[in-house]
Amino acid sequence: MNYIVFDLEATCWKERSSNQQNEVIEIGAVKLNDQGKIIEEFSEFIKPMLNPILSEFCKELTTIQQIEIDDAEEFSHVIENFKSWIGKEYLLCSWGIYDRKQLIKDCELNGLDSGWVQKHISLKHQYTEFKNLRRPIGMGGALKMENLSLKGTHHRGIDDAKNIAQIFIKHLNNWILH
Repeated sequence: MNYIVFDLEATCWKERSSNQQNEVIEIGAVKLNDQGKIIEEFSEFIKPMLNPILSEFCKELTTIQQIEIDDAEEFSHVIENFKSWIGKEYLLCSWGIYDRKQLIKDCELNGLDSGWVQKHISLKHQYTEFKNLRRPIGMGGALKMENLSLKGTHHRGIDDAKNIAQIFIKHLNNWILH
């Protein structure tokens, strides 16, 4: 079984109007084996279909530039690469349920099956439980609680995936992995 710790970045606006739907623009992931060792990385940009021009807010938040999106493949192509990369025996792990929901929305938007996304756990919610926290905290807060440093750029898919993986590895025996 491989554990796929992943993070998505999506189109976003400071003030979103009703015709602006979030779409994935970056998938960052690390693949861990049963022993919690990172064995592979995945990082790809995605060209959004509905709003292909990134807002200034989105570019500032994520540091993703328009040229990177303009040169990217569409969701259906990238998601096939991602599914091939994760393999057959996997569990998707993200910090919360947003990433799972966004993958499902983008699969539906692109007319693709989303059944493969069901093999997912929210590390954020499990962390809240085994740490006996009153409410869930963000990845940055969890890194601080664990005395782990934020590496790379926050709100970049691959960097956030690696940071979440730090927490995952530190508590490998605490997660309910199914």
